[in-house]
Amino acid sequence: MKNVLVIGSTGQIGSELTGELRKRYGNSNVVAGYIQGAEPTGELKEAGPCAIADVTNADVIAEVVRKYNIDTIYNLAALLSVVAESKPRLAWKIGIDGLWNILEVARENGCAVFTPSSIGSFGPDTPREMTPQDTIQRPATIYGVSKVTTELLSDYYQKKYGVDTRSVRFPGIISYVTPPGGGTTDYAVDIYYSAVKGEKFVCPIGKGTRMDMMYMPDALNAAIQLMEADKSKLVHHNAFNIASMSFDPETIYQAIKKYKPEFEMVYEVDPLKQSIANSWPDQMDDSAAREEWGWMPQYDLDSMTKDMLEKLAVKLLK
Repeated sequence: MKNVLVIGSTGQIGSELTGELRKRYGNSNVVAGYIQGAEPTGELKEAGPCAIADVTNADVIAEVVRKYNIDTIYNLAALLSVVAESKPRLAWKIGIDGLWNILEVARENGCAVFTPSSIGSFGPDTPREMTPQDTIQRPATIYGVSKVTTELLSDYYQKKYGVDTRSVRFPGIISYVTPPGGGTTDYAVDIYYSAVKGEKFVCPIGKGTRMDMMYMPDALNAAIQLMEADKSKLVHHNAFNIASMSFDPETIYQAIKKYKPEFEMVYEVDPLKQSIANSWPDQMDDSAAREEWGWMPQYDLDSMTKDMLEKLAVKLLK
């Protein structure tokens, strides 16, 4: 039985991942870690244990790990891409100084660690089509720089100290549960909200700009499946490419119009978001993840769109 700590449990991915882990391992075995001022509420708070777990304080993390006999840490603490550009020092403090603290606690207490990377770890010199698992990474944003450092530092602890570190490079993640939080790919969540509300969508990303995307259920499954995989079969412990679908704004717009024919979209490009998007891959090659631990997404654009529209309609009626 795993005893899991989810750091960043109230964030965009964290709340849903905590819920899914509790379904699989039992409510009492999954601790929702949070920072002061971002306390869990509702089911997240009531269903299982919660604890302050600020990555900038190694002693606090160590105390939680020992108190709950934690053997697996999901470290989701990070600023998203657009927010990070306005707060680069804070992005580094949380993403890298915080990771160092977690890896030290893991080394001292025998924990496995999952710290996600991102398509943002690539850059303008990276091949855009079928981006290889192992390729040049020269990102032009602090978000990307911190993600490359995350990959390398996690690899270092795995090789030097034997800490079981694993991660995936998440694409843009689409969910009906948690609102967007300042990411470059967030338009692909906002567009569904506009469609269900009957509003015209103003798209901040230019026509023809393709990026990898993934529906939240597939993202959660990837994070859990990788941590459950046979370690002896892993070659790339950290930063596995994982892919599900790749599209530009016009493609997702047309997918929604299949179910909402009256839906309208116009473009009003955000220069910062567009510049970040232009430095990211169009589509990643995820063959290493498929071969080493059996990765296989369950959703494509149409099945995701149908589910998103149905679930959002119910949510927004409440």
